[in-house]
Amino acid sequence: MKIVTDGLIIKQQNIGEQDKLCTVLTRELGVVRAFVRGAKNIKSPKSAATGLLCYSQLSLYHSKDAYVIDEARVQEMFFDLRKDVEKVALAQYFCELAAYICPTEQSADKQLSLVLNALYLLSNNKKHHSLLKACVEMRLACLGGYMPDLVMCRGCGEYSSQQMYFSLSDGSILCDKCFAQAPRGSSVPIDQGVLQALRHTVFSEDKKLFSFSLSEEGLEKLSYITESYICRVLEKDFQTLHFYKTIKS
Repeated sequence: MKIVTDGLIIKQQNIGEQDKLCTVLTRELGVVRAFVRGAKNIKSPKSAATGLLCYSQLSLYHSKDAYVIDEARVQEMFFDLRKDVEKVALAQYFCELAAYICPTEQSADKQLSLVLNALYLLSNNKKHHSLLKACVEMRLACLGGYMPDLVMCRGCGEYSSQQMYFSLSDGSILCDKCFAQAPRGSSVPIDQGVLQALRHTVFSEDKKLFSFSLSEEGLEKLSYITESYICRVLEKDFQTLHFYKTIKS
C-alpha cells in the first residue's frame, strides 16, 4: 500500500552505511517511523528531503512490518532556523514533544500545522521564543487530551480575581480566597496578564494562537507554567528541553 502525505522529519538515526530511520509527523497518519534506503548518499534525491526538520511531501510504502519512504520532495527546510543554536535546540524540543504526544495511525493535521507555524515564526524571528514555547506546549497538551480547566475558580466559580493560582498537577485554577482555604500543593500564583495568556493558549482559534503580547517577565512565567504542567501530566523528562535551557542560560 502506497500513501502520499506531507510530513515533518522530527527524528532520524543512521541504519548501516547507507540507510536511515526517520520519525515523521505526518498529516494523515500522525507519527510514523519509516526507513529511507540510500538516504546517506548525497546524490540521492531523498537525502535532503528526509533530513531533520525538513518538511517534505513523502511517498510512503507500507510493507508487512514497517513504512519505507520511496520518494521525497522538499517543501520547506527552515534554513534560517539552522543558523542559530538556540533556535535549533528549541525546534528539537518541539519535535521531541510532538513525537511523544501526537497520535499514530490517525490524522494529526492540527498538530502538524501547529509545529510548522511555530518553526516558521521561530525561523523568521516573528515571535519571542518563550511565547512560541508556551503556545506549542499548551496547545499540544490540549490536542493530546490534557486540557487544563481555566474557565473559573475550582472552588467558587469566580472568573477572575486580582491574583489567582494555577495547579501544575491538575491544571485547575483557584482564586486567592479559595487558595487560602485549600491544602497547599504544587500551585503557582499568576496575575491577570498571565491568566489571560494561559486562556489564550487553550481557547483561541488556531490562526490567532500566537497573536498576543505579554511582558518579557510575564512570558518567562508563562513558559515556566506550561513547561511544568506538560512535563507533569505526561510524566516525561525531555532531554531536548534540558539542552535548550542550558543553551539559553
